[in-house]
Amino acid sequence: MSTSISLAKLAEQVIARCRKLATFSEDAGGTRRTFLSAPMRDCHREVSSWMKALDMNVSIDAVGNLHGFYSAASPSAPRILIGSHLDTVPNAGAFDGILGVVLAIELVESLRGLKLPFAIEVIGFSEEEGVRFGVPFIGSRALLSRLDEELLARNDADGISVRKAIQDFGLNPNELSKAALGDDVLGFIEFHIEQGPVLEKLGRPLGVVEAIVGQNRLEFTFSGQANHAGTTPMNLRHDALAAAAEWIVTVEELAQRTADLVATVGYVEAKPGATNVVAGEARATLDIRHASDRARTESLDELIRQAESIASRRAVSVKWRTLLAQNAVAMDPFLTEQIELAAQKAACEPHRMASGAGHDAMILAEKIPAAMIFLRTPGGISHDPAESVHLDDVAKALECGQHLLTQLAASQEFLGRTCRA
Repeated sequence: MSTSISLAKLAEQVIARCRKLATFSEDAGGTRRTFLSAPMRDCHREVSSWMKALDMNVSIDAVGNLHGFYSAASPSAPRILIGSHLDTVPNAGAFDGILGVVLAIELVESLRGLKLPFAIEVIGFSEEEGVRFGVPFIGSRALLSRLDEELLARNDADGISVRKAIQDFGLNPNELSKAALGDDVLGFIEFHIEQGPVLEKLGRPLGVVEAIVGQNRLEFTFSGQANHAGTTPMNLRHDALAAAAEWIVTVEELAQRTADLVATVGYVEAKPGATNVVAGEARATLDIRHASDRARTESLDELIRQAESIASRRAVSVKWRTLLAQNAVAMDPFLTEQIELAAQKAACEPHRMASGAGHDAMILAEKIPAAMIFLRTPGGISHDPAESVHLDDVAKALECGQHLLTQLAASQEFLGRTCRA
């Protein structure tokens, strides 16, 4: 394995590579890279070149996930997946998702050709954020064969479906089944920035994720009657936007009085959207999360009741549809313990914590053992160009990853695992 000096150099390379990938963007002067957009081709080309330099076998599956396969000592050996996502939110930072892919590649580089009793498959998921089609985890869902016809038919803002986006990228949606996990996968490890202030407040570089909170994403549509803003008396209006606005305040009030609940209305659209027209329709998204499935479900039910009550009182109608319904997911206890031990060997006092954000690990955990390692996020800032990491923390993450691979290579308990049916 690498010396501390080379670890520092690898950490510098990790940060430089993340910042390089941030330049592949749909927007000039900022970073936006959505599912199978044109800049994703540049991203694939760059990351593939790093993989190929390490004698990794590179491939892209039918949903656009990038795979780099580093072989084991034996051709018939099982594999472990390490990675994260390559897409971004609008006006993104350089490290969310991408850091986990680049760290995985540098871990392979740190092996310096050493072969382990398992292969390492670095994976860069094509989609996690849900920006282009309003549904997240398209990349990791493909590994579980969870891309149904309804999802493939979803359209983006330009009327392009998921299926058409796949075809336009030069991939074959009829081959999606080939992306599914085989029974030789031992588990999945994801490095990721925390995207919050907890580790920084504690003064710790690394966190050990025990669980990922459950979350629901919905779209509410309030429908009233568009009318002239100057000639329609206030008591005779059926203002869809006013109803949505009252409900949005209700969302905030419920979250503030419910311990550990977070609820966000992040997008609102009014139609026809004219200054002098009472809105006839208003759409609003809801993102609601809690580590307790019961608390989250009860809060969601209450917010639906409140939407119906507000709509009725204001003489408008409301309907909603679910975009995502994900229960809280516990990380694999064995892998979590091994990560904690590896962090200690890297001279880090590990902190066990829950993730308030969703990650690909929560999807893969349905079928294979999955675990996560958080890196401290300076200022707790993420989903913003100011997002950053500390060089020393990246070096510690690499060292932790090295110890983890060594431990797993020596563990008969781990090597005996197989993919769950």
